[in-house]
Amino acid sequence: MKPDAFMTDLTRKPEVLARLALMLAEGNPWARVVPADTERVVFIGMGSSNYAGAVAAARLRARGIIAVAELASSALLPDWGPRTLVVATSASGGSTETLDALIRQPEGAATVALTNTPGSPLTERCDAVVTLEADVEHGGVACRSYQHTLAVLLALECHLLGTDTTALAATIDSAAAASTYLLDSESSWLPEVSELLLGPSGTYLAAPVHRLCSAQQGALMVREGPRLPGAACETGDWSHVDVYLTKTTDYRLLVFAGSPWEAQLAEWTTARGSTVVGVGGDVPGARYVLRYPGDSDDDVALLTEVLVPEMVAGRRWQQITQETVG
Repeated sequence: MKPDAFMTDLTRKPEVLARLALMLAEGNPWARVVPADTERVVFIGMGSSNYAGAVAAARLRARGIIAVAELASSALLPDWGPRTLVVATSASGGSTETLDALIRQPEGAATVALTNTPGSPLTERCDAVVTLEADVEHGGVACRSYQHTLAVLLALECHLLGTDTTALAATIDSAAAASTYLLDSESSWLPEVSELLLGPSGTYLAAPVHRLCSAQQGALMVREGPRLPGAACETGDWSHVDVYLTKTTDYRLLVFAGSPWEAQLAEWTTARGSTVVGVGGDVPGARYVLRYPGDSDDDVALLTEVLVPEMVAGRRWQQITQETVG
């Protein structure tokens, strides 16, 4: 993995995302691969693929569609048989656990590979393929492909609900514009946000349950790039599982705005002098709040907000690499 190339991958997010919006405005790729009798959906994948799949499944369930997301490594995959759509997600198309899970699928289930790598082993094991169109990520880190996974799974939601992709394409264009804003304004926010979040005890991220993947992916970027401690939590659950760390550590927390449970979280972080950064909305008790165009739209936030911890991680990764070489 290469930090400079990773940062270049991030700068290309708006361009590549806008191209995806154009493609989805012209048609929905799921229309040609989802069997008409589909009644249930199973998302399988590892890492960021699973993060995205879990939110996609929750959104479908909230709209009355039977759907689950499972780690491909699980020995307890659903045995739902015919009329089940299995979406196997792997940007590289080579995740060993996902390939193994496909062998263990029940007879009669339709399988679709969701990948950024045409011709990969994953595509050979599935009945059909939908590509992410995220271009090659030369930094070796799934950043654009993660963002495109979310966008393309939103297109699957459109297909299953019987709606066209016009509104989705507009949302993706808005996310591209928001990403441009964050990239272009980096010098005005990144130094202070990084100083606040990169503490000696690690970096923590919280997000509302319907965008939990943003916190999970953001924490992964902190671990995967600069190799620093990072962990994610759901904002409401934070008061039950992570609050304890505020008493004994120099606790640094990024909160993606939008949960009704932020005030409860703030009671503890304020009382214990924890450092909080809010992204996408006014988070109670935050020492810094970062806003961007369109952040009041949940779907724009879903497709945009992870760029903040990605940039924090990427710049710190570059610094660490330069210090090591020097």
